[in-house]
Amino acid sequence: GDLLAKHRKVHLFDINFPGRMVFQESEVLSAGNELTQFATPWGAVGLGICYDVRFPEMAMVAARRGCLMMVYPGAFNTTTGPLHWELLMRARAMDNQIFVAACSPARDENAEYHAWGHSTVVDPYARVVASTDEKEGIVYADVDLSLVDEVRKAIPIYTQRRFDVYPDVAAKR
Repeated sequence: GDLLAKHRKVHLFDINFPGRMVFQESEVLSAGNELTQFATPWGAVGLGICYDVRFPEMAMVAARRGCLMMVYPGAFNTTTGPLHWELLMRARAMDNQIFVAACSPARDENAEYHAWGHSTVVDPYARVVASTDEKEGIVYADVDLSLVDEVRKAIPIYTQRRFDVYPDVAAKR
């Protein structure tokens, strides 16, 4: 296939759960400095990687610039995954009235790093429409893009924002 986009992870995963887990991506990686979106025949798609999903501004900017979906490949671990994986995907979908697809490697108990797994697709109403568990599998989901318009008409946050009260994070600089 054709290369549609190249994305460099914007936010590096530097965390410390005392006594449980320390992870410092910044020791071996450098962060990207651009947001990524690409065109498809069905509409624009934004990209983030793993930890990027914790920063709502990324998805907000992508959605405000026309993306109908965010895709987040990620490998949350078994500490943060059960707490936050689905919640974050649903929050980004709801906050921006877009689809969110999150793909994760399956868990390998023999590996040093244990991924949470649970690849998931969420619709603009924040409903999980497809998901897996921690085992190897494929997620199949019907993505009805008319839901984006439906939810935006029903809950018109795009026309009710108050940039006289707070800044427009999606404004071009």
